[in-house]
Amino acid sequence: MQRVTIVGAGFGALTSLKTLRDQGFKGQIRVVSPRREFVYYPGLIWVPSGLRSGEALRLDLGHFFGKMKAEHLAASATGLSEGGRLLQTDAGPVENDGLIIASGGRFIKKLPGIEHAITPCEGIAAAEAIRDRLRSMDGGTVAMGFSSNPQEPSSMRGGPIFEFLFGLDRQLRKEGRRERFRIIFFTPAERPGNRLGPKAVDRLLGEMHRVGIETHLGHKPKQFTADKVITEGGEFPADLIIFMPGMTGNSWFDNTDLPRSPGGLLQADAQCRVPGFERTYVAGDSGSFPGPDWMPKQAHMADLQAVAAAKNLISEFAGQAPKETFKVELLCIVDANDRGMLVARTPKHNLVLPRSILFHWLKRLFEWWYLRRFR
Repeated sequence: MQRVTIVGAGFGALTSLKTLRDQGFKGQIRVVSPRREFVYYPGLIWVPSGLRSGEALRLDLGHFFGKMKAEHLAASATGLSEGGRLLQTDAGPVENDGLIIASGGRFIKKLPGIEHAITPCEGIAAAEAIRDRLRSMDGGTVAMGFSSNPQEPSSMRGGPIFEFLFGLDRQLRKEGRRERFRIIFFTPAERPGNRLGPKAVDRLLGEMHRVGIETHLGHKPKQFTADKVITEGGEFPADLIIFMPGMTGNSWFDNTDLPRSPGGLLQADAQCRVPGFERTYVAGDSGSFPGPDWMPKQAHMADLQAVAAAKNLISEFAGQAPKETFKVELLCIVDANDRGMLVARTPKHNLVLPRSILFHWLKRLFEWWYLRRFR
């Protein structure tokens, strides 16, 4: 019986598992992750306002794994040997005939004083920390920003910061506290959000100006302290710092011979294969894939890559050359708690639709539709 090991329990991991079964794979599938749960990260933007609780975004995967006839090993990957056929974990080695790595990325935490900042996409606890800090504040300055991996600029996740940013503005207005808060957005980029497309950048900056969000653009952060942000272009006070650093590969990649990109991610080809390793694939934030420089690090792309990886692995098991590729597509709704802006980008088109309550509810409907597959 053929054995597949999937590392991770996020978007790419679960989609690859479902795709394997949907495509008729009958062999053994083992999912390796620290916990038997899925966290719906796009919903973290609604935790500070109370629109979502952390527990509402945490889904036990026991039923889903049962439906998929998959085993779960509660463990963390620690290395890889024997040409990819033996995954090392802190619960012992796991043999496989095919491997899909979808264990996500790791935020680069090298900036001096970064312990004074909250990184919201680290999980539920981080989003709840933002919520609790805001509740305790009677006023002050909130600084929000993001940066990229200097060795791989595309390895970043800036989109959620825009949502936390505009969501905070709407939240404080609803609470009748906005006039007591100064909100400052900072990033090394002179035109932040450029991966969304030029139209989107203009819309985002225009909206910041309209609602009174200050900007500090084009200056690399140098240091955070308990009460300020220091950049190469100056400094400003901050009672709360929310910052998304660039991303790199998981630390366990260092204990493998897998090829790495300049930014530390796993190198992948257009079929999501790791070059030089048989029946070894990668999907989502763990990988560096060929494509345009605006190709996003987001759940939607992880799903597209996971489908390609699973189909190609099945082809290899059948003795066929893997030919499945993935679409390069950016699709998101930049939400602000009660309204959202739709942004879509492909190699040929870039669509930006203005903020509407319709897009907010569409984002909430998508959350319900997506999660029901794994319940």
